[in-house]
Amino acid sequence: MRALKIIISLIFTSALLLPEFFISAKEDLSVICEINNIEKSCDSTDATQCRQLLEKCDDYYKQESLRVGEDIGKTEKEKQTLNNKISSLRSQIKNLEYQIYQSNLMIGDLSVQIKDTEVSIDKTSLQIEGIKGRLALVIRKINEEDYRSLAEVMLLEGLSEFFDNLTAYESLSSETKTLLVDIKSLKFSLETQKQSLDGDKEDLEDQVYLQTLQKNQSSNLKSQQEYYLKLTEEQYQQQLKEKQEIEKAAAQIRSRLFELIGVAQGGIEFGKAVEIAQYVERTTGVRAAFLLSILAQESMRYGQIGANVGQCYLKNVNTGDGIRIQSGAATARTMNPTRDVPPFLEIIKKLNNAKGLVRDPFGTPISCWISAYSYGKPYGWGGAMGPAQFIPSTWVRYNDRISGITGVSADPWDIKDAFLAAGLYLKDLGAESNEFKAAMKYFSGSSWTWSEEQSYGNPVIQRAKQYQKEIDLLSKS
Repeated sequence: MRALKIIISLIFTSALLLPEFFISAKEDLSVICEINNIEKSCDSTDATQCRQLLEKCDDYYKQESLRVGEDIGKTEKEKQTLNNKISSLRSQIKNLEYQIYQSNLMIGDLSVQIKDTEVSIDKTSLQIEGIKGRLALVIRKINEEDYRSLAEVMLLEGLSEFFDNLTAYESLSSETKTLLVDIKSLKFSLETQKQSLDGDKEDLEDQVYLQTLQKNQSSNLKSQQEYYLKLTEEQYQQQLKEKQEIEKAAAQIRSRLFELIGVAQGGIEFGKAVEIAQYVERTTGVRAAFLLSILAQESMRYGQIGANVGQCYLKNVNTGDGIRIQSGAATARTMNPTRDVPPFLEIIKKLNNAKGLVRDPFGTPISCWISAYSYGKPYGWGGAMGPAQFIPSTWVRYNDRISGITGVSADPWDIKDAFLAAGLYLKDLGAESNEFKAAMKYFSGSSWTWSEEQSYGNPVIQRAKQYQKEIDLLSKS
C-alpha cells in the first residue's frame, strides 16, 4: 500500500512539472488576470484549465502584493527620513531665528549706547570749547597785566594787589589747562569707546546677515524636502491604492476558486467561507485558515481538478460502478459497495425524512474514482461527498456529533455541516497542536512519504499562511 501511495504521489508530482499549454510565459498576466478576462477564458475552457488559470493568477497577485508591500515599506522609510530631515531643519531655522532675535536685541542695545556716547562726546566737545574760551580770557588778562607799567600798577592797585592778581590769573590758567587736558582725555576715551561700539555693532550686523542667509538656506531646503515629502506621500498613497486593488482582485480570484472547486457551491464568496470556517474554529479550535486550505487541497487531490467534488453519480449498488456527470460515460469503482454504499443510502434516506427532501441517491454528485493502479490492479475508490470530501463510512462517525452541535440532521452537502465535520475530524487528528501532521493524516493516515509531503502537506501549510493573511485583511476592513 505504501508503494501505491508513492506511485500516485510521483504521478501527481510529474503532472505539476508539465508545461501549462494554455498560458504563454510572454503573455501579460496583468491583463489576463483581470476578473472579466478570467471569466471569458473559463467560459471557453474546461474546469481543469480554468482552475490552472485561476491558480496562476492567484500566484501572480500574491507576487504583486509582495512587490507592492516591499515598495510601501521603502516609501515609508523614505517618508520617515524626509520627516526627520524636515524636523531637523525646523529646529535649525527656529534656533537661527532665536540667534537673530538675540543679535538684533544686542544691536539695538549697542545702538543706544553709541547714541549715548555720541551725545556725551558732543557735550564734552562743548565743554572743551567753553574751557578754551575761558582759558583764552585768562591768558589775555595775564598778557594785559604783563604790559601794564609800574606807574599804572602803583597808581591803580598797589604793588601787593598787582602781584596777588597776577598769581591768581596764573593759578587759574594752570587749573584751566589741567581741566582742558582731562576733558580732552575724556573725549578721546569716548571716541575710542564709540569706535569699539561701532565695531561691535558692525560685527553683530554681519553675524545677523550670515544667520539670515543660513535661515533662508534652511528654509529653502525645508521647502524642497516638504515638496519631496509631498511627492513621496502621493507615491505612498498610490502604492496603497495599488495594493488595495491587488487585494480586491486577489479576493475575486479566491472566491472564483472556491466556487470552482465546490467548496463554495451556490455562489458563496470567500468572505462567507471565512465566516463559516471561523465558526468552526470557535467550535473545534481548528484554525480557520488551515481548515480552508485542507478543503481547497482536497478538491485537487492527485492533481485532478474537481475530481473529488461531485463529478460522478453512483449507478450500481452491487458493484459500486457509476457514470461521469458531464459525459455520461461509465466509470468503475465510484463507491465501495460494501463499506460505503449502505451508509450512503442511509444518509440520503435520513436527510430526505428529516428535511422533507426527495434527493435521489443515484442522482446525487459524489467524487469519481481517481484511476490508480498497483501492479496492474486498481487501487482506491471514489464516493466522497460534499466540499469536505467525506466518504460515507467516515461521515456516519461524525453525523451525531454534528447534529448535537447544530441541532438539525447533518448534511454532507451543506457547507456549514461539511466545514464542521472537517473541523471535528482535524481536531481528532491533532490539528490544534500540529497542523502539518494532521494534514498528512487527513490525506494518507498515520504514515506518509516525502513525495506526499511535497504534494499535499507543504502546499496545505503554505496556502494556509496566505489564507491567514487574507483573513486578517478581512478582519481589518
